[in-house]
Amino acid sequence: MMRIPGFQAAIFPPESMPVFNNVANLGLIIFLFLVALEVDIRLFTHNWRAAASVGLAGMILPFGLGFAIAWGLYNEFHNDGSTVPISFGVYGLFIGTALAITAFPVLCRILTELKLLRSDVGVTVLAAGVGNDVTGWILLALCVALVNNSSGLAALWALLSCIGWILLLTFCVRPPFMWILRRTGSLQNGPTQGMVALTLLMVLASAFFTGIIGIHPIFGAFLVGLICPHDGGFAIKLTEKIEDLISVLFLPLYFALSGLSTNLGLLNDGKTWAYVIGVIACAFAGKIIGGTLAARANKLLWRESLTIGCLMSCKGLVELIVLNIGLQAKILSQRTFTIFVVMALVTTVTTTPLTKALYPPWYQKKVEKWRRGEINWDGSPTETESSTTTQTEPVDKFNVTQIRRLLVYLRLDSLPSLFTFIALLGPEAKTTPARLEGISEESPESPSVNEIVIKKRPLEVHGLRLIELTERTSSVMHVTEGEAFYTQRDPVVNAFRAFSQLHDVAVSGRVAVVTEDSYAETLMSQASETSSDFALIPWSEYGSISEEQSVPFAEESNDRFTAHAHLDFMNQTLQRATTTCDAGIFIDKGFGGITKPADQERLQLTRTTSGMSLRSHRELATLPIANKSHHLFFPFFGGADDRAALRLVLQLAKNPHVTASIVHINWSSADTHDEDTGEQSKAAAAAAKVVEADSEITAKDLNILALAQSSLPAELSKRVTFSDANVIPGTVIAETLTLAQQTVGQTAKNAGDIVVLGRRPSRLASSAASESGGGSSSHHSSLDFEKVVGVIAEQLITKGVKASILVVQAGGKGLDM
Repeated sequence: MMRIPGFQAAIFPPESMPVFNNVANLGLIIFLFLVALEVDIRLFTHNWRAAASVGLAGMILPFGLGFAIAWGLYNEFHNDGSTVPISFGVYGLFIGTALAITAFPVLCRILTELKLLRSDVGVTVLAAGVGNDVTGWILLALCVALVNNSSGLAALWALLSCIGWILLLTFCVRPPFMWILRRTGSLQNGPTQGMVALTLLMVLASAFFTGIIGIHPIFGAFLVGLICPHDGGFAIKLTEKIEDLISVLFLPLYFALSGLSTNLGLLNDGKTWAYVIGVIACAFAGKIIGGTLAARANKLLWRESLTIGCLMSCKGLVELIVLNIGLQAKILSQRTFTIFVVMALVTTVTTTPLTKALYPPWYQKKVEKWRRGEINWDGSPTETESSTTTQTEPVDKFNVTQIRRLLVYLRLDSLPSLFTFIALLGPEAKTTPARLEGISEESPESPSVNEIVIKKRPLEVHGLRLIELTERTSSVMHVTEGEAFYTQRDPVVNAFRAFSQLHDVAVSGRVAVVTEDSYAETLMSQASETSSDFALIPWSEYGSISEEQSVPFAEESNDRFTAHAHLDFMNQTLQRATTTCDAGIFIDKGFGGITKPADQERLQLTRTTSGMSLRSHRELATLPIANKSHHLFFPFFGGADDRAALRLVLQLAKNPHVTASIVHINWSSADTHDEDTGEQSKAAAAAAKVVEADSEITAKDLNILALAQSSLPAELSKRVTFSDANVIPGTVIAETLTLAQQTVGQTAKNAGDIVVLGRRPSRLASSAASESGGGSSSHHSSLDFEKVVGVIAEQLITKGVKASILVVQAGGKGLDM
């Protein structure tokens, strides 16, 4: 827009530029403080061998190439009247630094977007980027000190003063600062308002000092960021306090100022464009060759090493900051500045596509399996892997396909129902003769052998908590500082671990910080990694993917089943589960005996003219549930989903608190009455075609039902009933709803009933289309919701059946059973 005649004079008049400069530089100072907060020195120290070698090689080679091309730039473009007279050594030092620096903040975002942070490539790049970033700013400070001080002695004095300031900050300022943070609880609970003010005061004071000694103020701000602690997530919480204002207002002003200084019209001849291409080539060649060779020396694969080299060539916003400093210090002419801006844009834009091409997801999976010894490099399974996969298949698949490994999506609003479900699915205590070590059988104090309870542990439960990764710096820091840190401290994960262990279940839990559109992929990847047999996905209480505590007050009651973002997440999860494992969507309606107040009552505040009495509104303690029973109702239509649901129902029924009613819903064309006309006759004809087409599937389903009923243990047969329901085509859904209403919700004060459904019953599709063609008058009815959970579940929600709903979909090996 600067090319528009009169644009600068009208929008950015000369008299406004001093104020514009001051505000922009204030934003830059605080931004560099945030950059330093993002730099965790522990990344470097934990991986110092690879970091040092890749970082040094990724700086020395581009620095040398920068010195080489600086000779031509110095002679061609330096003396144009807008620069200060400096020696070639200082000029070459700046150009070498500009080509050697790597943008650490941009690297973090690229690695996060490509899901490479936990890979060998990501760890190596981040560790090397920390050292590269710190070294680059030190070289820049040295360069500015040499330019701003006329004599070498003055420059030496500035550098010594800077070293003294670094020592002062590290050994005299940091200890009392840490003491104050602990005293105010800012390390544990996040910075108080006073601590934010104190920290920013330190930033401005340090920037002021480095500015008056002849080194740029941003270096002082960077130093204060480096001494801030990362313990207890302090750096992340401090970043959350100030990042939005800086990123939205102050930093754009600085880059608008940078745009005013960029004149692409100066790239107007062949020689200038030759230097543009030469600078870009030096930037790519130095970083890629140096980083690749150093990574290869650390025993990484060639393709991984080349990816590291490409990532290290990223310049990003940091390069623009360096170039602006050079322009303000009059080291660079405007033409040279424009040449390097083009280089920064090209290297930044090409980093992500180059990385995707060199290190695609299929190659990452291949390398992971190869390193675990599961496959040879050519992709064929190893002997150990092939021997385990070619075992003799059991004759009775049905009895050996119980859930042994369960993946649970942990949500704060769904913990009560998840805990109850795990307790039902877990093993029951069984009395088994055994001897306790260290207790003699003859000892009178020793318990009877029959009183010793041994619990088998056939169930493993793996919990996964998902936290949204946003574009904010603080969100990216959650990932770079390590998900393991948050896994150990997350209260939801810890509550899940404690509950599962108390119920004698093997348990693991972790936190994953990913973008919202990656939730489904992350869940199913975790299910695949843990070899889970079943993935349990709770439906949000408020129809929101987010777990923000303010959501219940913002969402309406009907949004639970109509929010498109949540529906898309569920649909994507089920689609990915098809090739991974069986999956279930659990819609909680008071499961576990925990009743929730109506939405209207929750949102209303009681007001009286005489004032509110706290005592009169005190909530009474809830007594333990006397009746801990659950009743399961399962209408069996047939198909892979229903067979998977049947196996789950029979496993849940092994718990003594569970009873189950399994009803085979059956219909055929012979059941149609003569008086059926119109749409009902059409529905009957459609049903007849379905019966004929699916006769083999129906026979298989009947055999499964017969096998399940005949193989029930005597104890279980008392609590599980099998029955048949012959219904008329065209009334299948209505009859099923009636059966559900008559079966569940009959015991008002028990621990909650469940209706278990297959998501895609094979014989129901045609009948469902004819029955629900007219739609439903309920505000809950939605084609999207029906598509996700199936027509029966949608109708159960619409009619308000007094039971929770579990929709089961077969996946992975379950499709063949």
